[in-house]
Amino acid sequence: MSKPTILAALLLIAALVWWASNSHAFAQSATPTASSTMIRGIVRDQAGPVKGAIVRALGTNRVALSADDGTFALDGLPPDRAVNLSAWAPSYFVAGKTGVLPGQSDVVLELALHPTEDDPNYQWISAFKDPQQPLTCQHCMSCGSCNVAKSTLPFDEWQRDAHSQSATNPRFLTMYNGTDLKGNTSPLTRYGFNRDYGRFPLRPDLAQPYFGPGFKLDFPDSAGNCAACHLPAGAINAPYQTDPNIVTGVGREGVACDLCHKVWEARLDTTTGLPYPNMPGVLSFEFKRPGEGRQIFIGPYDDVPGRSVYSPLQNRSEYCAPCHFGVFWNTVIYNSFGEWLASPYSDPKTGKTCQDCHMPHTGATHFAQPPPDSPRIAYEREPQTIYSHAMPGASDVALLQNSVTMTTTAQRAGDRIVIDVSITNDKTGHHVPTDSPLRNVLLVVTARDAQGRALSLRDGSMLPDWAGDYAGQPGKGFAKVLEELWTEVSPSGAYWQATRVVSDNRLAAFATDTSRYTFAAPASGESNIEVKLIFRRAFYELMKQKGWSNADIVMASFAATVR
Repeated sequence: MSKPTILAALLLIAALVWWASNSHAFAQSATPTASSTMIRGIVRDQAGPVKGAIVRALGTNRVALSADDGTFALDGLPPDRAVNLSAWAPSYFVAGKTGVLPGQSDVVLELALHPTEDDPNYQWISAFKDPQQPLTCQHCMSCGSCNVAKSTLPFDEWQRDAHSQSATNPRFLTMYNGTDLKGNTSPLTRYGFNRDYGRFPLRPDLAQPYFGPGFKLDFPDSAGNCAACHLPAGAINAPYQTDPNIVTGVGREGVACDLCHKVWEARLDTTTGLPYPNMPGVLSFEFKRPGEGRQIFIGPYDDVPGRSVYSPLQNRSEYCAPCHFGVFWNTVIYNSFGEWLASPYSDPKTGKTCQDCHMPHTGATHFAQPPPDSPRIAYEREPQTIYSHAMPGASDVALLQNSVTMTTTAQRAGDRIVIDVSITNDKTGHHVPTDSPLRNVLLVVTARDAQGRALSLRDGSMLPDWAGDYAGQPGKGFAKVLEELWTEVSPSGAYWQATRVVSDNRLAAFATDTSRYTFAAPASGESNIEVKLIFRRAFYELMKQKGWSNADIVMASFAATVR
């Protein structure tokens, strides 16, 4: 036999051996593509091909768009490793296919239309595990018996977040009912009469036991619209007739998971970009609640197959607007969304969304537990696609300590100690403090001699009366201070009454406040300087009336010895 014939025979044997060892791959596709890193196929619905569908390798940034004829080619995939695919287009549920090998060219992704109605008779699904309801969040999005305090799965994070507690928040309920934490109730509001204006509220009689203001003290025959944000699932069909005290079921789960994932649109004023005045919460949302026997979950992913639908709104700050902007009696009360909108952070190219700071990526690679007996790696996602549901806010120490930068210098100048303090809101996309007008920040400046005696303040501002235990000390208070128009109570948290803004010196995004404090230096010896920036959830006197015990949070501090 000649050498060419022997070589041909050896090549034939090698080909047969290769075919035998790889026959399983060919079984996956009758017509493999030329590229072992590419998958080809078609996206269609019952009527035929679907143009412009996003085809994605699940949990990655490897995407392709379907052409006019519905075909797609997804390239750049790791060879010889099966991937899970998804497809989504507007008006459709997300479709998917598992275990697709690069090299296949006959993949079919079938899309189905999602419901378009909003059924007010829909029964909300609880987030908590229920053996009769397999769709509850806790079933798949909790780590179960692990250390829930450290879990990065959405249900566990949501339970730690204030949104899950908005219906049962003791500050909210005691303000709504006019009680303290022990259940003691302030007297009903007294009224006077003016022939030009009619009935008007009088100041509370502090000679009587008083436990702070309350909506129900002023409006005992009205439920108000508080539930529209605090208990949205309970209030959705009756925003002005829902009393938070009597809501049951999923409505008491605060900002419930199922409700958030039924939000389809936020109705905003196109001229201002803000919600319409006095339209908080569910009043400014458009929902898609499916009819009986149907289901839909709306979320930020276009690659979660099943009953899910992708909505870009859930990645935008506008999603937060209805509950973080509120106008009462023509006074803007809540405005963290408006503050963001007016700041450089709202620039779509260079800015940041609310979600960037309050739903940050944590490095998690799963948002749900993989199905039993499934390889965990098959359900991994790239960390930048997973958003935290812990949503840090006003009670999060780390967030508050990373919101502003305080720069302080202290030096002796002859018989004076001079302290300069600069505070810059360089890390926050809205005012500091923001949202509830009860919140305030105190700059407290202390100078003492070597024996611990306070040095005399020669020049510089002092903390206002509303600072409570710090009132009159060197420093500065930052707050949006409201005054009730009729009673002139100030600062007021009863913004359900007509109020006006007395002062507002909060720090806007990228704004800087500077202040100087000059103390009389001791004749000899050193001086000990301490500067603290303190965050408080509410004004001091109100906290005493209500019995709230929320601890001060030190946002920044400085200490030095001046000789």
